[in-house]
Amino acid sequence: MGTRLGKQTIRLDQKPVIQAWASIAGAKEGQGPLARYFDDIVEDEYFGERSFEKAESKFIRETFAKIMMKGKVSPEDIQYIFGGDLLNQCIAVSYGIRETEIPFYGLYGACSTMAESMSLGSMMIEGGFAERVLCITSSHFCSAEKQFRFPLEFGSQRPPTSQWTVTGSGGVLLGKTGDGPRIIHITTGKIVDMGISDANDMGSAMAPAACDTITAHFTETALPQNHYDLIVTGDLGHHGKNLCAQLLEENGINVQEIYDDCGVMIFDREKQQTDCGGSGCACSAVVLGGYLLDKISKKELTRILFVSTGALHSPTSILQGESIPAIAHAVGIEMF
Repeated sequence: MGTRLGKQTIRLDQKPVIQAWASIAGAKEGQGPLARYFDDIVEDEYFGERSFEKAESKFIRETFAKIMMKGKVSPEDIQYIFGGDLLNQCIAVSYGIRETEIPFYGLYGACSTMAESMSLGSMMIEGGFAERVLCITSSHFCSAEKQFRFPLEFGSQRPPTSQWTVTGSGGVLLGKTGDGPRIIHITTGKIVDMGISDANDMGSAMAPAACDTITAHFTETALPQNHYDLIVTGDLGHHGKNLCAQLLEENGINVQEIYDDCGVMIFDREKQQTDCGGSGCACSAVVLGGYLLDKISKKELTRILFVSTGALHSPTSILQGESIPAIAHAVGIEMF
């Protein structure tokens, strides 16, 4: 039934298995250094639909279908879907999976949603309430710009601290049995708010939350700092990654040699002019559902700490002068 190790961390005794995974990315992501790891690359930002929001739902729908095919399962084999996105009311995922007839939990953890969904899905399996659970999320550069900043037609100037929302969808199928990577630990994040209110500098807002969760993970598990081959945050970007590494070092955790960030990995900053790097729910999801799980399945990586990061603000809160609360959830994944 799992063992609670502290205020935030659980060790899973059943060790749920990642049975299948998939990622579909947009055109810009397909020009980046991880392109060969994606299942599909979609050149059309509308994905054949009439709006960016409908396109994002199609990313979810097609990723779901890929996972079904790769896992050799049907919707009847899955007890729950945990999913979310950045759009109001999580419409990308709810419209994307509405025809599946699978019980659904809609989540909003902002860009931390991939790790959040995997945490909850793993606990559902650990508790004996499900045989298989699907975890999925998405984001889209154009729909995110419209909702959180300015429509593309406005032509606003992007400051150097801004990030490029990843277009795409990633997901995993979790189950009780199999030979795939296993989820060993879950560390649930706390809301951390350092008073940052610049919506174009989310890396600075999220880095303290990432540091807090990683610190809690090592403190509560008592694992050595070199336990993992890779510690990867979700979408801090170049600036946030450096800040997180500095904060961790101040906490006595020196993991710079094994630390990276999905927002840094997914784009070539200089060639693609992506400012501080990638962001969005799909940022960590497509890197996990493409590059990371590919490396783990081949045992080129055997232990990773996957730490999705999220900024829990909204356009309304920013207009009201609120600061940006942030959160990070960690999932320890190992290949035996």
